[in-house]
Amino acid sequence: MPQIAIDTRWDGIAGIQRYSREVLPRLKTPWVPLGLDGDHLAPADALRPVPTDRLIYSPGYNAFVRAPRELLTMHDLIQLQTPWPGRAKYLAYYRLVVRPVVRRTGAVLTVSETSKALVEEWLGDASVRVVNAGIGCSDAFRADVPPAPANDPYLMYVGNLRAHKNVAVVVDAVARVPEARLRMLLPAREHEEAQRMAMARGIAPRVELLAGIDDDELARQYRGAAATVMPSTLEGFGLPALESVMTGTPVLFWSGCAAVAETVGDRGTALESATDVDEWATAIRLALESPRRVKAPAAGYDWDATAARIDEVLGELAPSGR
Repeated sequence: MPQIAIDTRWDGIAGIQRYSREVLPRLKTPWVPLGLDGDHLAPADALRPVPTDRLIYSPGYNAFVRAPRELLTMHDLIQLQTPWPGRAKYLAYYRLVVRPVVRRTGAVLTVSETSKALVEEWLGDASVRVVNAGIGCSDAFRADVPPAPANDPYLMYVGNLRAHKNVAVVVDAVARVPEARLRMLLPAREHEEAQRMAMARGIAPRVELLAGIDDDELARQYRGAAATVMPSTLEGFGLPALESVMTGTPVLFWSGCAAVAETVGDRGTALESATDVDEWATAIRLALESPRRVKAPAAGYDWDATAARIDEVLGELAPSGR
């Protein structure tokens, strides 16, 4: 019987859900589903009974108070940066649930060197090994894909409308550049809010909202864009930035977002301010007037390699499960 149970409730097309969908089928370590239903992010979920004779692995940060050992994947600490008073519940959860579980287990996974440093600082416990398992990129994202059709040059945004994504600065900047068009891949539930944002600035005809497209189509959308905009103030990694540069499309980003800067390097434009609309408008105008292609990273972003690193840690924590 496998000695590892995995919480398989992280399932979807973006973020941690995407990570889970890519990693779990690639694991070589024998495992079984944890078998829980319900909302894995509900506060009471942390109190649910779980097996005590197995190591639990979660592709995300959801921890169980009763788990003797649980290997978590802490992609970032963004929740601890949310505005007050909303931050209070996250501070309590991370202090009373996540930190004790991580310390009992003696190891935790993350996805970038930026997040690794932040998690180590937050833990404040040198006995816990923080492992950067990295992240991968689908083979669909490559420079030779055909670009999506477009009558005019456009910018690409992929993500959501949460506060740390800082989308408003891009929408405001697009309003100042009459020739700018913006395509936004957002969860369908956020389309109405995005439409309101565009209408309030008088740019609704220049904003196209996308949802539910597969990797092949997303790669074409990146490839057809003059640039991808990623104005985030906080990220654990920033997968859209990687996907964009893998197709040869540069990224406009805030220089203070260390994880995105780590991923993009010189394959884009680092803006000095996260909130200066004029600076973003200037960068957008230049990207549209003088489009360029960038060279994809040579190596280092491979889902098989990420799964192999996770397998290694799982094997160390539960050697009888190998």
